[in-house]
Amino acid sequence: MRLADFEFPFDPNLIAHHPIEPRDRARLLVLDRAGRDLMHRQVFDLPMLLRAGDVLVLNDTKVLPVRLTGHKRPGGGLLDLVLLTESGTNRWEALIKGRVRAGTVIELDGGEALATVIEQHDDGGVVLEFDAREPLPDLLTRIGQMPLPPYIKRDPTEADRIWYQTIFARAAGAVAAPTAGLHFTEALVEALKRHGIELVHVTLHVGPGTFRPVRAERVEEHRMSAESFEVPAETVAAIAAAKTRGSRVVAVGTTVARTLETVAGADGRIVGGQGRTDLFIMPGYRFRVIDGLMTNFHLPKTTLLMLVSAFAGHERLRAAYEEAVRLRYRFYSYGDAMLIV
Repeated sequence: MRLADFEFPFDPNLIAHHPIEPRDRARLLVLDRAGRDLMHRQVFDLPMLLRAGDVLVLNDTKVLPVRLTGHKRPGGGLLDLVLLTESGTNRWEALIKGRVRAGTVIELDGGEALATVIEQHDDGGVVLEFDAREPLPDLLTRIGQMPLPPYIKRDPTEADRIWYQTIFARAAGAVAAPTAGLHFTEALVEALKRHGIELVHVTLHVGPGTFRPVRAERVEEHRMSAESFEVPAETVAAIAAAKTRGSRVVAVGTTVARTLETVAGADGRIVGGQGRTDLFIMPGYRFRVIDGLMTNFHLPKTTLLMLVSAFAGHERLRAAYEEAVRLRYRFYSYGDAMLIV
């Protein structure tokens, strides 16, 4: 397929810069893959839209506060850093807004720590080596900010430490939130359980590769960067039991969908454990595990949109997005959601 196939008309004013509160009051566009009309609900309606016995699978990764600010030494030029991937002891691959070169020393604001640029890459990334008086995770917790996506045109606030984290967040390691999970509240979880819907977890540490632009005109030529995942034995058992009794497995987010499809055999049975996945799902892919998908609205021409298009059907999804734009749904990380079943 061509990259242009994943473009759609869009009004930038629909980008949500703050979440709805409570989070389960976000709108929910329901797309039935059997072809019936779209339905317009809210996330708190989810228990009534699913069936007793269905299994919801969520991503319990925890976002690290990896956005930092600092000044060059000497000279004082302001720099904005986002750490991407740990690449060794006290070393991280990062993106920097501001001009640097190998050897540049950065004094981090808000903490007695230095970061030195030890490598520069052709794609604009760098490798930083940190010199701090405390372990780097502690430093990030103390002075780091949440790495909000660049389309949210404001600085992160203290409230984003709660907003940009799911209530299931447990395993630290992500540089972006699994945004479909942001809609869940404790009240919604209790309502789902009362309706006989089982909630289980996987972990996929969302990395920068999930959001890296697709530059190939033929999307089949795009390659995903690998991300770490874990599928616990309890989740394997719950999904196997659901399949046996004819219940549905609903992935909350594209990260969950990619994880489950990665560990599935040709017969749809999944295996647990840890690993890394670079699975790229686009139209034409045959899903082996998931029967439903809850997801936010995604940027055009992204691998996220391509996965959802593969599950919903390309033309059906395009029509749903056109309807969402017409009815002023809120888009992207802090926006509204879709349920595709």
